[in-house]
Amino acid sequence: MKIQDYLKQKKIICDGAFGAYFADKFGAALLPECYNVMEPEWVRQVHREYLEAGAVLLRTNTFAANSKALGCDQTSLQENLRAAWDNARLAAEECARTPGKDCFLAGDIGPLPDRIGRTEEEVYREYRLIGDTLVEAGADILVFETFHDMGDILPVIRDMKKERELFVIVQFCVNQHGYSNAGISAHRLLAAAAQSGAVDAAGFNCGVGPGHLYRILKKMDLPEHIFLTALPNAGYPKYIEQRKVFSNNEGYFAGKMAEIGTLPIAFLGGCCGTSPSFIRQMCDVVDMAAAKRSPAKREVRIKPRDGRECGFWQGKEKGHKLVAVELSPPPGADDGKVMEAAFFLRKKKVDVVTFPDSPSGRTRADSILMAMKAQHETGLCVMPHICCRDKNAIAMRSQLLGAYVNGIRNMLVVTGDPVPTLMRQEVKSVFNFDAVGLMKILHELNQEEFAAEPIVFGGALNQGRPNLDVEIRRVERKMEQGASFFLSQPVFTEKAARRLEEVKRRTGARVLCGVMPLVSLRNALFIKNEMAGIEVDDETVACFAQDMSREDGERAGAGIAKRVMGMTEGFADGYYFSIPFNRVHLLDQIL
Repeated sequence: MKIQDYLKQKKIICDGAFGAYFADKFGAALLPECYNVMEPEWVRQVHREYLEAGAVLLRTNTFAANSKALGCDQTSLQENLRAAWDNARLAAEECARTPGKDCFLAGDIGPLPDRIGRTEEEVYREYRLIGDTLVEAGADILVFETFHDMGDILPVIRDMKKERELFVIVQFCVNQHGYSNAGISAHRLLAAAAQSGAVDAAGFNCGVGPGHLYRILKKMDLPEHIFLTALPNAGYPKYIEQRKVFSNNEGYFAGKMAEIGTLPIAFLGGCCGTSPSFIRQMCDVVDMAAAKRSPAKREVRIKPRDGRECGFWQGKEKGHKLVAVELSPPPGADDGKVMEAAFFLRKKKVDVVTFPDSPSGRTRADSILMAMKAQHETGLCVMPHICCRDKNAIAMRSQLLGAYVNGIRNMLVVTGDPVPTLMRQEVKSVFNFDAVGLMKILHELNQEEFAAEPIVFGGALNQGRPNLDVEIRRVERKMEQGASFFLSQPVFTEKAARRLEEVKRRTGARVLCGVMPLVSLRNALFIKNEMAGIEVDDETVACFAQDMSREDGERAGAGIAKRVMGMTEGFADGYYFSIPFNRVHLLDQIL
């Protein structure tokens, strides 16, 4: 019987947590996936216990079966995946001898642990390898679980479903407030799965206890044309002697799962901390009647409230060249020179003043707080840079909320420069996600918290990337998440200008060309040799001499800036001035 037909008759009880139960039972020191080949009978024994407890859907022991977690090559990974499928199949065949026992097997796939730093192509290939190997071994059901969004897996799911008939389940991990680590709400995660046209069932596992999950699901407008899943943790763990320990609260868990069972949920089971005894007690109390759902495939729409875009270009005449000027926050407590520059810019034709977020991984005053002060004291339109290097998802979301309530409505979202090598033993980068991931959080906040007056945000553009197609795809991904403008790396050559023009032509993005008026030979050599991502050619360096006066150096820099503006005037929507040492008076010579 196909799983779709079974679900027309009754709900499906899934198994519980494999890893923690396996480790406790056998004292296993390695990842449980390692034992698919090393101790297959141990793996089968755990599978059998879940089936005997009442589970109908059994997931393979492959959540962390990937090349990074297992530290193996492609051949060894495939061997492990095939062994895991055989272990689940053999356990199911033994239990099938019990009269009236139903069982479905699903290949289980978890998130790759080293996503940051890998290209989209590399991530696609690994997920595809895992999925294809499980399907070739016999799986016609795949479970992608504990994901924060579908960005990496949706292309894989779509391509695999074009080639064969599969039932695909996607489960997201949210916290007790209903948000994933990517900052996306439970409602939008489910709606995205329903809209994809490639997912048969979607829901939630891990991250949240049954009581909180019930509350999250109960207040949601649940999509009706896909099957829904609920596999919460046993609760919230305590840490005893550096071990994560869940309470033996089977009765409480079962009662809450019975409440979840009153909602139109088709799959119920458990995640972290749920042993076979949890599944057994849940089976005793959950109403197994088929979940009610509409057969009609109505479109699920995410409707943002009417909002007002408040970008720094609003109210400008058509064809107006936008001017953004960067002011570097101070490295210490004295902000006198920065504020002096801000007051100078107040009298100029500047559309927005930007504040970088500790560039080059070296501490400077907070970009948001500096922008707020400048906005409050000068009335300038301001835009702090927000980078992903220093804060996790919780801190980033908190920072964005704080910026909003203090009137910040424009932001530049960047991945951020890495921490300098010599500091790494004491200072560690976070990089929970890159700029695209942070844009997803902002997009989510704009739909939910900031809908009345959304934040307008943009991204960085590196026209000097060796493979321009990669940069173009990245710009397109940022635009998909809501980026409405791009500030480029400084342009110095005709070649760089033409590459920037190609990005503009192929994406249609609003582009502000980066302009850096260098001010001396020393400054030019430093930027050329010390600043990653900025390409300064020898012809530009030759514009300066060792014995130049300050005035002559600035005059040469202004000339370079005007030359760059001339090269890009035909396509640039404006200019992004990054002036060394905050010498904003140079604008009088340039504009």
